[in-house]
Amino acid sequence: MTGLLDAARQAQFLNVVSADEAETRFRAHIRMAPLGAETVPLADARGRVLAEDVRAAVDVPGFDRASVDGFAVQAADTARPARLRLTDDLLTPGVQPRAPVTPGTATLIATGGMMPRGADAVVMVEQTEIEDGMVAVHRPVAPGAAVAGAGSDIARGEIVLRRGRVLGSREIGMLAAVGVGQVPVWRRPRVAIFSTGNELVAPGTPIRPGQVYDSNGAILAAAVEELGGVAVPLGIVPDEAGALRAMLDRALTADLVLLSGGTSKGAGDIAAGVVAGLRRPGVLVHGVALKPGKPLCLAVQDGVPVAVLPGFPTSAIFTFHAFMAPVIRAMAGLPPERARVVEAVLPMRILSERGRTEYVMVSLMQGTELAAYPTAKGSGAVTSFAQADGFFAVPAETESVAAGTRVSVHLIGTVAAADLVVIGSQCLGLDALIGLLDKEGLVVKVLSVGSQGGLMAAQRGECDIAGIHLLDPATGAYNRPFLTEGLTLVPGYARFQGVLFRPGDPRFEGRDALTAIAEAGDALMVNRNAGSGTRILTDSVLAGARPPGYAHQPKSHNAVAVSVAQGRADWGVAIETVARLYGLGFLPLQPEQYDFIVPTSRLSRGPVQRFIAVMQSEAGRAALREQGFT
Repeated sequence: MTGLLDAARQAQFLNVVSADEAETRFRAHIRMAPLGAETVPLADARGRVLAEDVRAAVDVPGFDRASVDGFAVQAADTARPARLRLTDDLLTPGVQPRAPVTPGTATLIATGGMMPRGADAVVMVEQTEIEDGMVAVHRPVAPGAAVAGAGSDIARGEIVLRRGRVLGSREIGMLAAVGVGQVPVWRRPRVAIFSTGNELVAPGTPIRPGQVYDSNGAILAAAVEELGGVAVPLGIVPDEAGALRAMLDRALTADLVLLSGGTSKGAGDIAAGVVAGLRRPGVLVHGVALKPGKPLCLAVQDGVPVAVLPGFPTSAIFTFHAFMAPVIRAMAGLPPERARVVEAVLPMRILSERGRTEYVMVSLMQGTELAAYPTAKGSGAVTSFAQADGFFAVPAETESVAAGTRVSVHLIGTVAAADLVVIGSQCLGLDALIGLLDKEGLVVKVLSVGSQGGLMAAQRGECDIAGIHLLDPATGAYNRPFLTEGLTLVPGYARFQGVLFRPGDPRFEGRDALTAIAEAGDALMVNRNAGSGTRILTDSVLAGARPPGYAHQPKSHNAVAVSVAQGRADWGVAIETVARLYGLGFLPLQPEQYDFIVPTSRLSRGPVQRFIAVMQSEAGRAALREQGFT
């Protein structure tokens, strides 16, 4: 305990600087340029960056050739209907002509065949007839007709591809066409990647409570490859100074080092302290006025950039793209990425922390105008970055951004056009229906913001469908009382809400739900967030009571189940399907209706009608029954 308290009392290592200052310090000690050229076989060149201009050593085509099947002729002979004598040549591709074409003669030639001496045009075979060894030409042709001249595609000495071009299938074809078998490309930077943390477990291995899978290692390795680098994954290192120091020494043989985790000075985090031992010049930045990403640590040793990224996935991937991706691109010979920005409206108020520039991840939805929905679930969330179409910046001096504010969204990757946009409450039944649509090839974009959020999105026309389960306490009815003008309710399916508990708990096992709740005594509950359909139901059942744990308010059925399953709570209200998933006991309270709200103006859209048809089909009902819905 003494060691733990000593660690907790340590002075904060962070000395926070602005993002611009961090970038300036870092880049002053690294070389933002390619690492050097190498030559690779043409077959291995796809995705590489050309290190030199490539000039054609040959003409393409290398000779005059026919571009149609027909007869090589002298155009002057076709000025009027003519009968031309055939030579003995048959000019298919790869055959060199033997006999010249003289006035009054013609040679049979195939597409790609080499033009014979004397011929200056090709008559299409469809414009001729063969009679007694003679060719009757019915239509005149001009000189050069249906002939691809030597060098008409690529001329000898012409620059085919310029340095810095990323080689895809088209570029590979051009290199092959001019006979290039060995290609000069920039060497790809080798990026060593490892994660630190006693709680980390490699994907594919069993996990126990308190542990998490190392997603950062996989995310960073894939991102490095996308940026033209070579990922060198080194795995997971425990929070032990000797092991970390040995791994860092090994990693420094690469061109760049990425370490995630251990950037703070809290108990158990020692990576930043190990990196502090680097020299020439060593640590340049530890702490950037950013959210997410404040604990970022940047260092350089002998020209090798080292980044200690925050352990939380959203923070790690954001700071990677902001600070390290440009370095990797430059080392790989790629130009700086061009920013793509669109204007959008923020549909809800967000709070920000004064003193730090905050970057808010958003998903874009098209209504009467483009809306930017925040996707952030905290810097520990894996999905925040993956589900985002882009981000916008909240200035350091701003504490909140009002709903309706126009923001400039910097796009991330390719923003896919969706056939169907669904916003609202998350449900496994909805997932099953979307799975059926996905098999049909429909692209569905889903954003889980809760029932109230979905209802408001439908009112603003920002979605095609909103999934909701809102209970009206005054009438006891679900969903329909919340309809407003311009909205249509499409009946969905029923699911049971009830009390979740660990099997064998005598306070709940075999009892009626209402009685068990009333007599739960000191049993610790886990609640749901205000505004959710489940919270409305729970409050109506409690009738003003506030059991222990009432203030604990996670935002999903699954979070309730996890709290109960892991013993951090004894009971909570959620749907029966989730109880089954986690092996929990279930006492039914009442059925609830999960329905779909559709803006009436979109009801006739093909994808909306297809969703309704799939939900009402036998396959759709079977998929719902399999999840426990009716």
